[in-house]
Amino acid sequence: MRDGRRVVCGVAVLAVLVILTCVLPGGAARAHEVRPASLEIAVDAEGATVVWKQPATGELALPLVPRISGGWLEALPARTDRTPAYRIAEWRIGASQGGIAGRSVSIEGLEHTITDALVRIRLPDGSESTRLLRPESPSFVVGAVGAAVAPSVPAYLVLGVEHILTGADHLLFVLGLLLLVGGGRRLLWTVTAFTVAHSLTLALASLGIVDVPVALVEATIALSIVLVAVEVANLWRGRPGLSHRWPWAVALVFGLLHGLGFAGALAEVGLPQDALVPALLLFNLGVEAGQLAFVAAVFALRRLMPASMMRLRWVAPYAIGSLSAYWFIGRSVAVFASGAA
Repeated sequence: MRDGRRVVCGVAVLAVLVILTCVLPGGAARAHEVRPASLEIAVDAEGATVVWKQPATGELALPLVPRISGGWLEALPARTDRTPAYRIAEWRIGASQGGIAGRSVSIEGLEHTITDALVRIRLPDGSESTRLLRPESPSFVVGAVGAAVAPSVPAYLVLGVEHILTGADHLLFVLGLLLLVGGGRRLLWTVTAFTVAHSLTLALASLGIVDVPVALVEATIALSIVLVAVEVANLWRGRPGLSHRWPWAVALVFGLLHGLGFAGALAEVGLPQDALVPALLLFNLGVEAGQLAFVAAVFALRRLMPASMMRLRWVAPYAIGSLSAYWFIGRSVAVFASGAA
């Protein structure tokens, strides 16, 4: 009878996930539907080059439009392109249209989203400055020496926090580890192993030392979550596997994959070349801060509602496994599609 309830529970969870995937715009096939937008303005002696990266999922894109006062972006872009996560547009601004200082930069539609936009301005002397625009503050006026109203590097700390907290795949993997480990010293070693591993590959990939196709990385990340969900379900059935005995080893191995995933998201936004290492360090610290906040929230929920958490514990592996399996199928198709292209 108990096994029957488990099966019914699993089927119900899977059905709900499939329905949500079909109904919600863009579906749940991608776990990074809240990627930040990016506006890069490179000023030179002959004018400026403006590159806009608009978050997208397949044919759907966030309804965002970049604006620069004085009519800088009113003409059609000189070049357009797309990646699996972004639509890209590029404009070339002539010197006759004036400089960037004193102009208003805004992202139309940002106030209706839950994402951010990173505006980076590079001046002819090689210096860079960055402004992070948010839904509550979608515009700013460029100062006399670029966007100096906000330092460039600290914005990456915020991006790191937001990336982990809006990255459902990474959070589900961490949740799976928590369910396998429980707490105590084992949890400390497991979280430390995951942190060391993804910090290493994040740095190597961001610095260009390691290069792995993003589609392949995301498909493998989804598969890693499926495997952890299976291990949790086996643990609940009284058949603990290797992941329960040595969770730190699993966290270490799969953490290398998740670090490549973090690097892929960071590459889409870009790093300031004049402060590459500090920006990378702050992005990683932001990821860690968001991860610790998530772990703390899970333990707080477990303490506040212990009975409910116990009753719902079978929902977790079914939900995690079903959703990550769906991601794996969708991302595997993307791998083959990119290979065919």
